[in-house]
Amino acid sequence: MPFRRIHKPCFFLLLCAAVALLVSCQARKWQGNHKLIILGIDGMDPQLLKKFMAEGKMPNFATLAQKGSFRLLTTSIPPQSPVAWSNLITGMNAGGHGIFDFIHRDPHTLQPYFSASRVEPPKHGIHLGSWVIPLGSGRAEQLRQGKAFWEILDEHGVPNSIFRMPSNFPPVPSQGRTLAGMGTPDLRGSYGTFSFYTDDPMAGAGPVEGGQIIPVEVEDSQVKAKLIGPDNTFRKGSPPALEPFTVSIDPQEAVAKFTVQDEKFVLREGEWSDWVHIQFQLIPFIGNVKGICRFYLKQAHPRFELYVSPINIDPADPALPISTPKNYSRQLAEEAGEFYTQGISEDTKARSAGVLDDKQYLEQARTVLAEHRKIFDLEFPKFHAGLFFFYFSSLDLNSHMLWRLIDPQHPEYDASLAADYGSALPDFYQQIDQVLGEVLQRADDRTTILVLSDHGFAPYNRSFNLNTWLLRQGYIALKNEPNPDPSQAFANVDWSRTRAYGLGLNGLYLNLRGREREGIVEPGSQADGLLKEIREKLLDERDAQNNQTPITRVDRASEIYQGPYARQGPDLLVGYNRGYRAGWQTILGNFPSEVFEDNTNPWSGDHCMDYTLVPGVLLSNRPIEAANPALTDIAPTIFAEFGIPQPGSMMGRSVF
Repeated sequence: MPFRRIHKPCFFLLLCAAVALLVSCQARKWQGNHKLIILGIDGMDPQLLKKFMAEGKMPNFATLAQKGSFRLLTTSIPPQSPVAWSNLITGMNAGGHGIFDFIHRDPHTLQPYFSASRVEPPKHGIHLGSWVIPLGSGRAEQLRQGKAFWEILDEHGVPNSIFRMPSNFPPVPSQGRTLAGMGTPDLRGSYGTFSFYTDDPMAGAGPVEGGQIIPVEVEDSQVKAKLIGPDNTFRKGSPPALEPFTVSIDPQEAVAKFTVQDEKFVLREGEWSDWVHIQFQLIPFIGNVKGICRFYLKQAHPRFELYVSPINIDPADPALPISTPKNYSRQLAEEAGEFYTQGISEDTKARSAGVLDDKQYLEQARTVLAEHRKIFDLEFPKFHAGLFFFYFSSLDLNSHMLWRLIDPQHPEYDASLAADYGSALPDFYQQIDQVLGEVLQRADDRTTILVLSDHGFAPYNRSFNLNTWLLRQGYIALKNEPNPDPSQAFANVDWSRTRAYGLGLNGLYLNLRGREREGIVEPGSQADGLLKEIREKLLDERDAQNNQTPITRVDRASEIYQGPYARQGPDLLVGYNRGYRAGWQTILGNFPSEVFEDNTNPWSGDHCMDYTLVPGVLLSNRPIEAANPALTDIAPTIFAEFGIPQPGSMMGRSVF
């Protein structure tokens, strides 16, 4: 045979040539020195930004806009942060990444769940008395689909650092340094559950949205209470793990001494603690988890009032994965100190519940931004090539809470509070301007800068209760018997006579046969006709208080989404007018008494509305050619910067 006549040296040369050809056909590894810096500013509003620039409060943004480019950035449908950042991460819309809202529903049970991630205990265990010995381990699951842009950068050898990216918990495997952001739970598995301890008999004990009011007694100037930890799945029924602490109150001075496990500290009334470490024992000797929390002594006497922050995952010893590599969060904690790890760090729920007032809330929110800036100042100087992304949450969460202090037309505007705290939101904007100043100082001719926000902002003056509207229009039917549990989503709905329902901030679903557990609407022409009918009625609706149009846009999911998950989300996306939003109770499948309500919550600004009314911003130190850039253009822009072919699944193209 002819192959036998090939001598060994020749065979070796042919083998080398084949290997070289194979390597040349693979993705070429990037070996450049280009730098791309992206500041992701959640909720930076173009109208406010232009106003503050004109007032001279944002000199670095003004410089960047003058020397480079400033465009409005088309946001996601709907304009909610987990949806928007998933658009940016994957270059696809919700049909491609599967995140449609903060809240999704299981069509078989019709119960809501958080859309971005899921933490599950072990599925099986052996029961021994009151103990449950798990077989296997629990897991944290990322629910966003599609490849993240930094995974593709990894494949091409481009170094990258991704700090606090939303919709990235648990973090996808990465060769770079990443820290999870929005969507990261507290130690209890929630988006953040605070505790408020008080001996005030007028305080309503029990759960409130985002927290728990816990009654205590002051005996001999001492309070004994318990911190509430994660559910103990080693115990039958999975009760929450509890750890005791004591507070010794000075009978004369407004000061108290705290003893929390091995830590002791003293707080004066109106003072915050540093981070306090707490270890919850789940099973003696072998099973425990560590967390961190902060204490705020609101009042020592005559009444005792103590706020304890949500128990955060300890970055130095995380009970759940929050970074890549796994030990990176510990390195950060060692260098920068402990920090909030829960994805939504600003405790807006404690402010809404009246547990914290504006002054106290702002102290907490400023601590959050100070921690983020400290990490930025630590990590940014280490960046020399590739991609550096850093996310800031402060403008979004504080616009939600402080809009009523800058808008005299808001129902909750208070001139006295505005005089005291009306400058707080501009101050947060100015701090972001300072961060941009640090970036501009280090930019050279091989640096591209992108500053962007996922959406803008608008007033939230009035609530539109979608499920109440559907009930009154005859699309939802209720059972005649009393509601067994008003807090349960759709607790009293008669599904045999219900054709449509609302869930989440912008979603409307049909009770579709073959999809919903008790679906009655036939797919096809019947479903299409019903969607058309509901859409027209919603767009014709008027608010009798002011004759305003509460809904300016209703999109059919089948017309706006592309990709394998397009049919898993809502059937209609309701786009509210500026000033309007879905009410808090209708979001969770409940039925407030009125269709329209004034928004009296401190949460006074929002963006979960018609996406065309709340665009984000995009600024660069390079000319942006795209006239109408969108979030789905950002990943293609990143790839173009490093000469990487754009994956075919992505929708957009480079803004340059």
